Parts: sequence; C-alpha cells; structure tokens
Amino acid sequence: MTERQKDRPWLMRTYAGHSTAEASNELYRRNLAKGQTGLSVAFDLPTQTGYDPDHILARGEVGRVGVPVSHLGDMRRLFQDIPLEQMNTSMTINATAMWLLALYQVVAEEQGADITQLQGTTQNDIVKEYLSRGTHVFPPVPSLRLTTDMIAYTVRHMPKWNPINICSYHLQEAGATPVQEIAYAMSTAIAVLDAVRDSGQVPAEKFGDVVARISFFVNAGVRFIEEMCKMRAFGRIWDQITRERYGIENAKQRRFRYGVQVNSLGLTEAQPENNVQRIVLEMLAVTLSKDARARAVQLPAWNEALGLPRPWDQQWSLRIQQVLAHESDLLEYEDIFAGSHVIEKKVDELVADSFAEIERIQEMGGAMAAVESGYLKSQLVSSHAERRARIEGGEEKIVGVNIHESTEPNPLTADLDAAIMTVDHQVESRVVRAIDEWRTTRQESSDRQGMGDPYHYPTTQQAVERLKEAAAGTENLMEATLECARAGVTTGEWSQALREVFGEFRAPTGVSSAPVAVTAEEGTPLAEVRRKVTRTAEDLGSGKLRLLVGKPGLDGHSNGAEQIAVRARDAGFEVVYQGIRLTPEQIVSAALAEDVHCVGLSILSGSHAALVPDVLDRLREAGAADIPVIVGGIIPNGDAEDLKRAGVAAVFTPKDFGITEIIGRIVDEIRQANKLDPLEVPA
Repeated sequence: MTERQKDRPWLMRTYAGHSTAEASNELYRRNLAKGQTGLSVAFDLPTQTGYDPDHILARGEVGRVGVPVSHLGDMRRLFQDIPLEQMNTSMTINATAMWLLALYQVVAEEQGADITQLQGTTQNDIVKEYLSRGTHVFPPVPSLRLTTDMIAYTVRHMPKWNPINICSYHLQEAGATPVQEIAYAMSTAIAVLDAVRDSGQVPAEKFGDVVARISFFVNAGVRFIEEMCKMRAFGRIWDQITRERYGIENAKQRRFRYGVQVNSLGLTEAQPENNVQRIVLEMLAVTLSKDARARAVQLPAWNEALGLPRPWDQQWSLRIQQVLAHESDLLEYEDIFAGSHVIEKKVDELVADSFAEIERIQEMGGAMAAVESGYLKSQLVSSHAERRARIEGGEEKIVGVNIHESTEPNPLTADLDAAIMTVDHQVESRVVRAIDEWRTTRQESSDRQGMGDPYHYPTTQQAVERLKEAAAGTENLMEATLECARAGVTTGEWSQALREVFGEFRAPTGVSSAPVAVTAEEGTPLAEVRRKVTRTAEDLGSGKLRLLVGKPGLDGHSNGAEQIAVRARDAGFEVVYQGIRLTPEQIVSAALAEDVHCVGLSILSGSHAALVPDVLDRLREAGAADIPVIVGGIIPNGDAEDLKRAGVAAVFTPKDFGITEIIGRIVDEIRQANKLDPLEVPA
C-alpha cells in the first residue's frame, strides 16, 4: 500500500428491471444488499415508447426487456422501501424521460424527500434513438424541446440530478468507429447546449451549472488501447468545446463525466464463457486510467447473447467490479498512462479526426439536421456493414466464432433453457388487468388530496388538456407533466397528448444509401449467392426476388435487420424495408401489396412468441401460406423449435454471423416453398 490515499471506487450498477414493478423492486433490494452502490432501471419497450400495456403495439413486449411503469402507482411500487433521497438512480429512458422523472419526483416527495438532494441520471438522449435504439416518439424539434425543458427545470429545482446522458453507447452497437462515436456524441451535446442557451430559460451566469450537469454514457469495446484512448480524447474534446464555444472558465464544470456499460455487441452465443474475459478487458479500458476513469460502471452478463440474464448472472458481473475495486491496487496510484508517447499519439489522432467530423456535421446545420437528412444513419449502417464484412472475411477475429471454433461441452449451457431467465407469459395479462383497474379506480375529483400536505389536483382529463395547451405554447412542460403524474395520468395518455400536438417521427433507415460493403467479384461467396438469386427469379418468372424485412412490435434495435436488408440488396434482391415498430397486420399487408417471395422478421426483445405466430396466421388467412417466413433475433432453442412447429421456415440467432450465408439460406427456403429443385453452391 502506498502513502497516497486510495481513490473512492466508481458507482457500481446492474442494469435491471423485468416483469412487474413488484418483482423489480425485490430485485433492486437484493442487489443493493449485495453491495451494489447505485440503481440502473431498465424500462420495458411500451414504457420507453409511450404506450400503455394494453395498446396493440405493446402486445408481447410488456415486462420483457425491462419493467413496465404506466402511472404513479407503478412507480411507488418500484421504489417501495428504497429511500430515494439516499439513492443514486440511473433511468434508461429517452422519449418519455420527462414523464418518468416526474413520476420519480412525485414518489420522492411522497417519501418526504427533499428533491434538491435527489441524485441520479435520466438518459434523455433522443438523437441516438433515431440512429440506433429506435425508441423515439416525436420529431427532432419537439424532442429537443422536451430535453431542453428538463435541463432547465432540474438546474433550478434538482441541482444534483443529471438531466441528460449523452449516449454514445448505442452508436458503437450500431457500428460507429471510435471517431464517429466521439463526433456524434459531441455533436449531440452541442445541439442540446445550444438549445438550452437559446431558450432563454437559464441566465447566462448560470450556464456553467448546465454544463456541469451534462453527463455521458459510453461503450467500451474489446480493443483495449483504442477504447482507453477514446476516453482520454472524449475528455480533451469536451474541455475544449465547453471552454471555447460556451466560455466556461471553471475547470470543475468542464469535467467530462461519464458512466459506461461495456460492449454487448461483441458478446457471442458461441462459446459464451468467453464473454467473461471480454467483459473484464473492456471494463479495464474505463477504469485503469485515473485521468479518464468512469464515474459509474455497469457490466452485461456473460449470457446476454442467449437471452435475459438471471439474478445470479448479474451478481457475477457485479462481483467482477468489486474484485477489481477492492482486491487489486488499481485505486492506489495516479494515472499510470501519463507520459506514454504511444497513448498520446493515439489520443491526438482521435481528437483531430473527431473535430474534423464534428465540423462536417456543424456545416450541415448540426446534429438534428444530420439526423433528418439521413447522413448520420447512413454512415452508421455503412460502418456496421464494413465491420460485419471483416468478421465474415476473417480479417476481424472473434474467438469461438470465426477462429478456434472447436470446444469442449459447456457445463454452463448444458441445460440451455435453464441458463437464462424467462418472463412468465401471464405477466402481460396481469399488467393489462392492473392498468384497467387503475383507470377505473383513480379518483376523478378536483379536490383530491395527496400524501402529507394537501395538494389540490386537477382531474385526469384537466391535467391532460393542460399539458396539450402547454405543448402548443412555449412554456416549460415539466410543471404540466408533474400535474399529470399527480392526477393519475398514464404513460400512454401523457404520450398521446403530446403526439396530438407534436406528431410522430419515422427515422431514416439508412439502408438505401448504404454503399456495398462486400464485393461480388467472381469466385466470392456473394457472387455465388447472386447467381442463386438470379436463377431463382428466372425459374419463378419474376423480374427480381422480393424480400420483406419486418420489425414487428416495439423492438427498435434494427442493426441486424438493416444488415440483412443491405446484403440482400447487394445479392440482387428487391428489398422492402419500412423500418421499425410495425404491427403484424401492417407487415402482412405490405407483404401482399409488394407480392414478396419471403418475409423476414427481426425481433430481439423476446416478443417473438406472441408476434411471429400472428404473422403466420394472418398470411394463412390471406391465402398466402406459401410465402416462407424466417425469423432472426435472440431466440432460445426451445422457442426456436416452437416457431418452426408453428410454420417458420428457418430461425437465425447471433451464432449465425455469416450474412451472405443467411441470404443463401433464404433463397433455398424460397425455392423449397415454390417446389423448385435445390441449387448447389460451390463451397
């Protein structure tokens, strides 16, 4: 032990939430008892996209990838017996961030908390939703207004709260290079800070407080040196932007404050035990360097490529952090990379290249304009396609996937269905019944009183009308949102009110403008698949084979669907891809209207058991049962077998990393469905 005082460890979190508010509350209290030092709340997709659990688009999604929170009662149950004034809570919520923060504040008030002491973070970064996660609701301009209003409100009333977490994590998941990750996140931060400054809601002398509450949420991949240098580059660029563009003189306010979840994109279904060492290496990239150390860390579990982690799997990830923080001597030293010419050279390169891309985006009109034009999305789709091509070509090596594939039997996955947690199928019906009960029992009385000192609440309808009136004007929307929370308004009612004023937004897919990432030169696998596509189209007497790529339900993770669409296009298919958030009815209608030869469904949220059979049934009812349906996503083995018995032609999971091979399989399924002889492709 050195004489230097040991640094305090970073906040240790586990991203968690599932099934119901009650079940998630029990999980949070268990995790806190195990030594977790902060909460990280995962909300389900209906909550994230502003739908109540009984909405048509919520079917199959309720409680799957997070906890459903539909109203104040759910939020009370979620944090029951957890003193919020003593907690640091991160909420991964974006389009509906203002609503969830309002519910959180009201519950804290009911607990008797001083809201000025509340600590935590709302993610609230809508730009990356348009680019990667797909839980956006409103168009860019009103979305930016919601973010601006939240920031202005928290600076005045919740000074310890981080009202936005500029999020580059999902950009890397969507294919971003380190330069793109830095540049797009910083461009988002510039757009947000400019909007807050220009709104006039924060006096110039208080703008340093705004900058000081901006936090970031980043990704750390397996390329350890590059990722660690990326974090140092992030800090240097943020310091320069806040000093030069916004005139912030206080170095403490200019500090780059970030939390991290390490990369989930690189976790493999094949030999999943290798994910443990990947997670450890990725964590080191954001903890070893004192001058660029994360403020908070949450780690995925080893089995996330297989399905939903169990509490024990999440405990394992928490213990990885605790061993590093408490058993190693990491926190006893100053920055161990200071003065390294190798590190400095790499950081300098990242800074220069990132500033060049930031300038390019500013010349387009900033991040929002670059979203609306489709520039950012097409760049990410292209980068992701290039990465996939490197993996398929063996240039980028992944142990257990395209190198060292032989393996001993894995005792961790001997019973694969027991190696992940499953959500009870009855949860959704119980939650739907509960919200119906909430609507019928909430008091519609203007003299209703709250807990503690009396509050005179408006009725639910009055609160909703007040919200719409505020949205149509220019006032800060947080107070009207708080009124809705106290009045018992639901998540869907709050969002629908704003949809009526702001409208909705369908983000560019980036597929049509993505360049070719894999060549079809003579002798290549893609050239052989192109021959199969052309021959099959001729055999069927159609000009081109037509493939519909569909995203049913609320799963917005479209990376895989986009890569299938791009490769199918390059293989000679005519591709029908309408983006995310479609009902089975819309997918079948498009399949019939476009006279497609195959329907490909992509689902990563776990809703496949409900939505895929619906698509199959609707095709049968329409007399189109001969159109083969294939499915891709994170689908457990047992579910895959159920889908095949229901009529699905083929199921692809993360272990099927060869996209060109998948496209070839799709052609085979089309031929089989149309009773054509198989075509042999040279190995």
